[in-house]
Amino acid sequence: MTQGAGQGPEVERTATVRDFRVPAYVHEAAPYVTPGTHPGEAAPPSEEGYGEAYPEGYTPTQRDLPVIRRGDTVQVALDPEPAPAAQPATGQGPLFVVGDVHGYLDQLVAALQEKGLIDAAGQWCAGTSRLWFLGDFTDRGPDGIGVIDLVMRLSAEAAAAGGYCKALMGNHELLLLGAKRFGDTPVNSGAGTATFQAAWLLNGGQKTDMDRLQDHHLQWMARLDALEEVDGHLLVHSDTTTYLDYGRSIEEVNDTVRETLTRNDAEEVWDLFRKLTKRFSFRDEGGADAVRSLLDTYGGTRIVHGHSPIPYLLGEVGSEDGEDDTRTAVEGPHVYADGLAIAMDGGVTMAGKLLVQQLPLDA
Repeated sequence: MTQGAGQGPEVERTATVRDFRVPAYVHEAAPYVTPGTHPGEAAPPSEEGYGEAYPEGYTPTQRDLPVIRRGDTVQVALDPEPAPAAQPATGQGPLFVVGDVHGYLDQLVAALQEKGLIDAAGQWCAGTSRLWFLGDFTDRGPDGIGVIDLVMRLSAEAAAAGGYCKALMGNHELLLLGAKRFGDTPVNSGAGTATFQAAWLLNGGQKTDMDRLQDHHLQWMARLDALEEVDGHLLVHSDTTTYLDYGRSIEEVNDTVRETLTRNDAEEVWDLFRKLTKRFSFRDEGGADAVRSLLDTYGGTRIVHGHSPIPYLLGEVGSEDGEDDTRTAVEGPHVYADGLAIAMDGGVTMAGKLLVQQLPLDA
């Protein structure tokens, strides 16, 4: 970290929506795709009307999430908050993971306090516990920069206490980095010309986040790992097999992602963003095999991921204005793909729950 908060360069004015060149396909009615044909590349808004596929390379948005039937996943009923697990002989404390936060700082603080990881003042109080964030800190919610600041501070406090707080790269970190670095520079989206600024706005980018974004935030995001294996859990952000495109080991994937960002090529970063935006590789027939392909390559016995909201995994998708919303409350993670995958995105952006879960989790 080279600069402290408030010491970064002055941030240039962020243009309004009408200043950006939005790709033509943003304004067109989205066609449908048959589920399982191109996992993560397309999304029917309901369980009816499947048909024509999106152009290859189309980047999904929050409105492009396909419905997964209830039979595809299992909701895990959680017992009352358990006592912290006994520390291993190594001196390491219990392991926790956090799903997508998307700028909901107040909900994050409340969830961390509920698990006993931070105190009433927001300070780390969990000693040697280990905490992993699965990515997507910004966009859609009100205070993405506040979330990043909290995670950065907790990283230092946890390390001082003998534990740690670490984070993975999500597709929204790539999106924010791209919007700041490349702005409205045209890139080939696979469905015509697009820009990072337009995609960032389309996916819930907040002007207040851009205004407060400083060099030390950018440097922190650019150094995040893409995946990691901890206690037999392969931690990733996105439920996709496209990590395999970037290396045959965890170290190789993480190095490749960082090198891609270091080269600062808009087309390369866009391709990385597009691939890590894909989703739902682990569902439906063949989903367990897709999980195994990652576990066999990178290690671990189970994948833990964010990215795909559990309300969509349940098929409980209400309208955007909240009418006819009959979703049941998300209370915990979901285990699926023959028990090999754990979904951690509780759908906080759609009135769901920001999940913080201690691992291991029984199926």
